[in-house]
Amino acid sequence: MCTTRVSGQCHTERGRHLTTESKGRTTMTSGSKKDRTPSQLIDERIKELDDWRGTMLGKLRSLVKEADPDVVEEWKWRGVPTWYHDGMICTGETYKSVVKFTFAKGAALKDSSDLFNSSLEGNVRRAIDFHEGVKVNERAFKALIRAAVALNTSKVKK
Repeated sequence: MCTTRVSGQCHTERGRHLTTESKGRTTMTSGSKKDRTPSQLIDERIKELDDWRGTMLGKLRSLVKEADPDVVEEWKWRGVPTWYHDGMICTGETYKSVVKFTFAKGAALKDSSDLFNSSLEGNVRRAIDFHEGVKVNERAFKALIRAAVALNTSKVKK
């Protein structure tokens, strides 16, 4: 029996387990999402994406953490991994054919390696769409993360 229906999915509490039924599939997880940290939820997202997108999201997440060991991970807007340091740095969204990293203040960042390839028309955000098989320019990506952190930190100090 359905106790909660969200976006066409049936959610049923069974003790500390949540059963989700959607399109003929049933999955069971321990506890609710409220019981898990944002980092654990991001781990779960990476694992549930059992194709190139999970691998790419995991790799990019590692690069964010390498670039800024003090980064704070959040889980926003119904399942979007988000990274903060004195303000939002970026989000990591997964779609059918792309993993999109959107930099909150990307328009203000120097992108000398021309990584930004999406959301170029806006005055604030910029994004990088990573497609299957693309080789990530790790050095340039980490430089963008560090630049975003520096921008956030400079605004906090003022």
